[in-house]
Amino acid sequence: MATDMIVVEGLHKYFGEIEAVKAVDLTIKRGEVVVIVGPSGSGKSTVLRCMNHLEEPTYGRVFIDGVHLEDKATDINAVRAEVGMVFQQFNLFPHLTALENVTIAQRLVRKRNKEEADRIGMAQLTRVGIPEKASAYPRQLSGGQQQRVAIARALAMRPKVMLFDEPTSALDPEMIKEVLDVMLDLAREGMTMVVVTHEMGFARAAADRVVFMDEGQIVEVAEPDTLFTNPQHERTQAFLSKILAH
Repeated sequence: MATDMIVVEGLHKYFGEIEAVKAVDLTIKRGEVVVIVGPSGSGKSTVLRCMNHLEEPTYGRVFIDGVHLEDKATDINAVRAEVGMVFQQFNLFPHLTALENVTIAQRLVRKRNKEEADRIGMAQLTRVGIPEKASAYPRQLSGGQQQRVAIARALAMRPKVMLFDEPTSALDPEMIKEVLDVMLDLAREGMTMVVVTHEMGFARAAADRVVFMDEGQIVEVAEPDTLFTNPQHERTQAFLSKILAH
């Protein structure tokens, strides 16, 4: 069994004239938790979105569990079914209950029957700590609860990888911890995770490695203790001195 779950090789991404990502190489092992940090506009989310083909690389290659995403023969929808994605916005269907939001993709994509989808859905709502909200609609849930439904929805697909794109940035401060706690539990369970976040406490607690990006490039990669206490690059030092001062 190959140990590499995600391989990014020579990734470049242009938006018009702007080169948002410049020659990024990154390998993420099975069961590894990698947190990507950096200033706004540094290319973090673009790299993440290329990992499930929400953005297509201008140049370069991305592999998920050995499958080349840019290969014309690749069934991208089949790959995406193996890659859970959690966004800043919760993207829940307002007319569906929490449980229905968690089961709809299972039934459409995984072709599970209602009974099986409901059983898995309830198990995942329990896993994220809100089984009692199964029949509630998104408008009846707090932001933190909605984000936990979104995580349960991704987990219900039994993905190989979970990608998180600033999952707490739209939340009130008191709701951030409840979402990060769920993510910490996932990390402890051995889920392969790539997380773009400004939450340095989470990076310290959960990450196997932290990637610092700036101006579309990876500046430094290290274990959290090393990166936060002894960053090697001036740009990393300047960024962390501002972030950790708050």
